[in-house]
Amino acid sequence: MNTKAIYAACLFAALNICTLSARAEADVAHETYTYGSHPDIRKVVSLSEDAEPACGVVNARLTYLDSQDQSHVLDYRKFSDNCTSQN
Repeated sequence: MNTKAIYAACLFAALNICTLSARAEADVAHETYTYGSHPDIRKVVSLSEDAEPACGVVNARLTYLDSQDQSHVLDYRKFSDNCTSQN
């Protein structure tokens, strides 16, 4: 086998893995945080927020695993990370 075929096979395998993980994320239902809710968070997978250049309240998203390793996405509002240097 030549090296081009090996590289192509590795690239194809990597793209398939990325596609499967994106599909798994798309299948997860999005929940919106409400005051007083108690989500079952065992492990935080990722945190993200809207890209706002100024200090203020932005939309944020928490992706986490619960105690039974089910993936969840929680949408909530928070102060931007850009607010850290302002009073």
